[in-house]
Amino acid sequence: MRRWMAGVAVTLIVAGAAPQGHHSVAGQFDETRESIIDGVITEFRFINPHPFVVVLPVNGEQSWRFDFDNLSEFAAIGFTAGDLQVGDRVVVLGWLARREANRLYVMRLERPADGFGFEQIANHPQLFEPR
Repeated sequence: MRRWMAGVAVTLIVAGAAPQGHHSVAGQFDETRESIIDGVITEFRFINPHPFVVVLPVNGEQSWRFDFDNLSEFAAIGFTAGDLQVGDRVVVLGWLARREANRLYVMRLERPADGFGFEQIANHPQLFEPR
């Protein structure tokens, strides 16, 4: 019985630790390598645990995937699924992925048409108000 309980305890500890490593921003993205991409949204997923957009750069290169922080933080600041739409032009500053091409973590996103945007400041997301 003790072996069984010890096995369950180890399984729970390992299972609980795995998502933290998977969602580590520092583990997936390199804060020393920034990039700015100007493009048009082709897909926006407002999903848990991390919303993301897919953008086709205006220069016609391959699409990029831009990952945001967690969904609950977005909801807390009033960011909604309707705030970004397919076809919106956005300018994004972010950290490049460590192991994947054409992927970055969004530090700042702005929609030039009206100034709406999002910025990650010291682990505190903020929305810009439209001009």
